[in-house]
Amino acid sequence: MQNFKFAISSILGHKMRAFLTMIGIIIGVASVVVIMALGNGMQQGVTKSITKDQQYVTLLYSHTKSNYTMGVNLMEFNGEAETDSEILEEPPVIQEAWVKELLKVDGVKGYYVTNGSSADFSYHNKKSEKVNITGVNATFFKIRKYEILAGRTLLPSDYQSFSNVMMIDETIASTLFGSSSEALNKVISVGESNYRVGDSNYRVIGVFKDPNAGQSMSMRSGSALMANTQVASEFQTDEISTVYVYVPEVNRINEVGVEAAKELTNLSGARQGEYQILNMDSMLEQYKQITGTMTGVIGAIAGISLFVGGIGVMNIMLVSVTERTREIGLRKALGATRGNILTQFLIESMVLTLIGGLLGLGLAYGINALLAAVVPENVFGGPPVVSATAAVGSLIFSAMVGIIFGILPANKASKLDPIEALRYE
Repeated sequence: MQNFKFAISSILGHKMRAFLTMIGIIIGVASVVVIMALGNGMQQGVTKSITKDQQYVTLLYSHTKSNYTMGVNLMEFNGEAETDSEILEEPPVIQEAWVKELLKVDGVKGYYVTNGSSADFSYHNKKSEKVNITGVNATFFKIRKYEILAGRTLLPSDYQSFSNVMMIDETIASTLFGSSSEALNKVISVGESNYRVGDSNYRVIGVFKDPNAGQSMSMRSGSALMANTQVASEFQTDEISTVYVYVPEVNRINEVGVEAAKELTNLSGARQGEYQILNMDSMLEQYKQITGTMTGVIGAIAGISLFVGGIGVMNIMLVSVTERTREIGLRKALGATRGNILTQFLIESMVLTLIGGLLGLGLAYGINALLAAVVPENVFGGPPVVSATAAVGSLIFSAMVGIIFGILPANKASKLDPIEALRYE
């Protein structure tokens, strides 16, 4: 306890020097914690983005057979299935009548189908480039619960008459018209894109809140919904590109999804390939590994500042030992042992780095709060999240830095000869 008092007294006696000594530790801890928080936020954002739609099982055609489950390798994925066959079977042209049959599969409570394209939207002199256009069938809004901000959804008559109507999200509404209400019944020019050349006019019948807005996987340029039949006609695509089955019992996702994929494969008459469900668990695990590795590497680089801060602590403590040579000699003359002197300087070094760690942790929380308030979530994938492990770990590591880099000065102080120390000028 006495050694602790001596250490605190010494720190308080040289406040400015103590603070300057801690700067390296403060910056190092803050850097590491902020980076770890960004990594955690990214992981949680992507996890939320992937798992929030878990009830909607995606069925995609694959040229290769793999027990009706599509594993996705994020490191090597190129969008093309590999096969030993020189001639690939053409993917079946999906009929909605087939998809309706999937309702007979136990556990499937609904379905919807989509196709898609992209194009530039313009209204007078305002423009939204490369807008993601999703074509949806008539069952879409029965399954997916989109929040309608203004207007209405697509009606059966829109499909029957191939009406040039669309729904847009609030991002496009804000860009082109200023608000959701102002967008209604306005006519948007859908022009040249990567997939088509032309120019058509579409009337806005509704504005919706994009459920992916603010997440890493969202389309920052905005998104629009049209009748899938209209998209097929306008953009020369299949009426159905992707099939989704609604499975409310999440614990049966894989089981029911595989059965649905089997049934769709049988109905399509596919021989070489098959319909498969996306293995979201595999994708999520791979993403966590990738982000975890990236966070660890960047965190390690930031941790170098902690090492530099530790060297700064050691240098200052060595200077302190020199300045306090007579004090050390006097303490030894009064009976202080080598262990007492060693402990005092180690405690002093550890307290300095621990306080620096606390200040760095506070700075990290402040930076994360600022980033969460100022930077859009989709930039990092999610708001920064400081885990309890990172917070406690940073403090423990700070204390360890103090002990490791305090050993040399403490050892030097403990070895001083009391007589020579008292003679020191």
